[in-house]
Amino acid sequence: MPRTFHLVDRPACPVLNGDSLASDHAGSGFTRQSDHSCFGAGVRCQLTLRSRSLVLALLTSTVVAAALALAGCAPGGAPTANNRHMQPLSQRMLAELEAKNMENESPILVRIFKEEAELEVWKQDKSGRFALLRTYPICRWSGQLGPKIKQGDRQAPEGFYTITPGLMNPNSNNYLAINTGFPNAYDRANGRTGAFLMIHGDCSSSGCYAMTDEQIAEIYALARESFSGGQKSFQLEAFPFRMTPLNMARHRNSPHIEFWKMLKQGYDHFEVTHLEPKVDVCEKRYVFNAESVAPFSPAEHCPVYNVPEDIAVAVRDRQRRDNIQTAELISRGTPTTPVTMGVDVLSAAVKPGVIWERCFRFVNRRGEPDEQRREGRPLQAGASATVTFRAGNPRYRVACGVARLAPHRSSAIVGE
Repeated sequence: MPRTFHLVDRPACPVLNGDSLASDHAGSGFTRQSDHSCFGAGVRCQLTLRSRSLVLALLTSTVVAAALALAGCAPGGAPTANNRHMQPLSQRMLAELEAKNMENESPILVRIFKEEAELEVWKQDKSGRFALLRTYPICRWSGQLGPKIKQGDRQAPEGFYTITPGLMNPNSNNYLAINTGFPNAYDRANGRTGAFLMIHGDCSSSGCYAMTDEQIAEIYALARESFSGGQKSFQLEAFPFRMTPLNMARHRNSPHIEFWKMLKQGYDHFEVTHLEPKVDVCEKRYVFNAESVAPFSPAEHCPVYNVPEDIAVAVRDRQRRDNIQTAELISRGTPTTPVTMGVDVLSAAVKPGVIWERCFRFVNRRGEPDEQRREGRPLQAGASATVTFRAGNPRYRVACGVARLAPHRSSAIVGE
């Protein structure tokens, strides 16, 4: 069956080059797993932060000392001395924080949307609630819409994850990396396997969420500042798409729809409160903002619990409105989105008006150009281009000449 790559406009993302399936941490003492998951030094090393002073000491220490502390969680491997993890927030970011009434060290929350290929950083403002600080285009995520089920499926995870300082890796071969913490309690209760799935730089990955180096440096710095301000962990919410009535109607035939309806509950809790939802797991499912005197056990029956009345009412009203809109969209014949397998999504910058075949080239697994697998056409702003090749051929990547990059335009490539 032929595979088709569609190009659609997306915010700028730099060129892909090198081996996009390279291990995240070739020098960290870890070796690569068969599912091409991303690895990171210290990803399983949970740092116990006993005080604000210890957090500041950890996050402002020298690069070598910090890297050695993380690398000590795994045998072998020497960290590379660099200062990339200590880059200060830019003047532009500082001005934006001030304009949005946010402290530099206030808590953050991160949301990911696969289909839109976007990562959002939310930050607590002086009202005590979270407000959107910045939205970043994701350079690449692998697999298809849906959760990671098992090691080797090349899926990027979906769900609710807790990021601690011990999951921050300053010594990544992909510039900087943040471990998602997969598998979490929900994943383990449901028998899901895999590890070392990251948000990292280098704009190239497999099984992870890859950003540009500039983007991950800024995201990393925002997290670092929040930890130094006393935030013990921040929440990562990874969704297949924005959980709107239209998207729920479009994806109603997906085998993952019940899982996504459960994720939407957490999405709605955040949307109506702009506060980080408390996440627990019982009966192998997520529950949100649940208050109980008894503990929650991921695989056991849920204890008796209550959700604060104001939150429960707001969420219930939102879900009722969304369900009505979704039903109306379905009744009007809103088409469903085909279920695709083996999807890779990536972005690469392309300047409108240049010849597409001159900018992009397909290379085989050995990095050799394959001239027969190119198709050229003028690519103007808002235009699209398509390339088809047989699925049986070696895996192909895309590269773009640096001279032709345009910082204000780019294209996302979606393989089906």
